[in-house]
Amino acid sequence: DSPDSVYNMAENLFAGGSVDGDNALCEAALSVRSFMNLCELGVAFPVNRYGEYVGYKTDHDPYARATSAGPLTSKFMTEALQKNAENLGVEVYSGYLAIEILKYENAVCGLLCIEKKSGEFVAFRCGDIVMCTGGPAGIYADSVFPECHTGTTSLALLAGAKAQNLTEWQYGLASINPRWNVSGTYMQVLPRFVSVDKDGNEYEFLNEYFDDIGTCLSKIFRKGYEWPFDCKKVLSGSSIIDLLVFRECVLKCRRVYLDFRKNPYGLDELPYDKLDNEAREYLEKSNALQFTPFERLMAMNPKAVELYRDHGIDLETEPLEIAVCAQHNNGGLAGNIFSLFIATFAISCKDEECNDEAIVRNASK
Repeated sequence: DSPDSVYNMAENLFAGGSVDGDNALCEAALSVRSFMNLCELGVAFPVNRYGEYVGYKTDHDPYARATSAGPLTSKFMTEALQKNAENLGVEVYSGYLAIEILKYENAVCGLLCIEKKSGEFVAFRCGDIVMCTGGPAGIYADSVFPECHTGTTSLALLAGAKAQNLTEWQYGLASINPRWNVSGTYMQVLPRFVSVDKDGNEYEFLNEYFDDIGTCLSKIFRKGYEWPFDCKKVLSGSSIIDLLVFRECVLKCRRVYLDFRKNPYGLDELPYDKLDNEAREYLEKSNALQFTPFERLMAMNPKAVELYRDHGIDLETEPLEIAVCAQHNNGGLAGNIFSLFIATFAISCKDEECNDEAIVRNASK
């Protein structure tokens, strides 16, 4: 029932100052089509009894444009897309490491790889390359990326592609092991924030900054959908929590944990009447007014508990170590409305000028 439009979404994307207007409009216009494609491929996004897709706010979005099929949504999406590719008979080559983009007369004509098992060079002939490898995540110690994920932006840069907004990184609170964002319900159930020094002393450090319990709890709740750090929301929003966690981890050399076993301020029961209206109504409508953060999390999102149990961490009995982590690079390779967020190159050459021998010859140069 929210008034929204392609133009409104494009305007929101453009307002940050790092997205060209035509790119923003293209992304907004194609968003519904892309989402419905995933739905038709079988990703079980939640709907109400009327068939309406359920949305919620996240990542500072002023509208409830986000949805989720649980903590493994991205996994469900890639599985559905892979199954569709298999049904279409798309051939998949696995176990190859791309090392150079091959060019002929300044246009892409192939991709040089190393087959990991044999160590031999293999060249793929192609006129277009879609980069789906992410940003240079390996430059950060505290990162949400899997450790094996280092990105291959350099592959395109060495081939002459232009970069844009490489300094625009997104950061937010995430667990250290396993690497996972603690956004959404992990914050909305109002866990206790604790830091521990080298001698084992505990500090409930948010208490040192917030004078008012209700303000503190409301900021923690809001952190659920204002998860990425935003300098404009340090005082007016919840990003002050990121800075306080950073101060404990980096400046005071302490380890920081989320404790779902106890309420903040050592309270047996939370003063729900002191929360702001948005937080209180959300928890009431979610039937999440239980005594401990863990009980509230089980009521709102039991899959969030299962995810950590699958990695050997029981939020019911132990704290979860967190830090301010790099999540993804909002920049990358320069593109336009025809190659949104990717670099694509066209090739127009005669067959005899662009055959396998020509690819190998270019590689040797």
